[in-house]
Amino acid sequence: MPSISIRFKDLASRITGVSIPIFEVSWTPPESERKIVRETFVFLEDRRCLYNDFAWETEHEVVDSVLAIRTELTAALKRLSETAEAASSLKAMRAACREYLDDTRYHGHHSFMSALGRLRAIMGIHLAYLAVKYGIDVDGDLTRVIPIELRDGSYLEA
Repeated sequence: MPSISIRFKDLASRITGVSIPIFEVSWTPPESERKIVRETFVFLEDRRCLYNDFAWETEHEVVDSVLAIRTELTAALKRLSETAEAASSLKAMRAACREYLDDTRYHGHHSFMSALGRLRAIMGIHLAYLAVKYGIDVDGDLTRVIPIELRDGSYLEA
């Protein structure tokens, strides 16, 4: 099966009305920042809770995975400088993890799917932003968390 990938330049061309510097066009991040963001992407590529079909998800496994994501995001934030452009997105992604954990803890199973959908939506938006900002292609199943309108240019032409 061929590897699925979304090139950051394709994402950049689909993000309209949003003023963000595009990698290699108007801004080049420090290599150390780009490396940390890329390593975070590599970690997230293996987090099935971000892209598995809902029917295959079990709540306790998702909680374990979200806890691991939160830990990884915290580790990345510790390695970044205070002024790093990626920090705000990583913090927002980490806050989405906390919100998911709170929602499912206090509202039980009936909010599991909606909370997971919200987590995926927030993560996908920030991953698209970081991909464009840092010039990182999104690979494999992680592409499924990127908002559909950014994955497929035909959506915008409709």
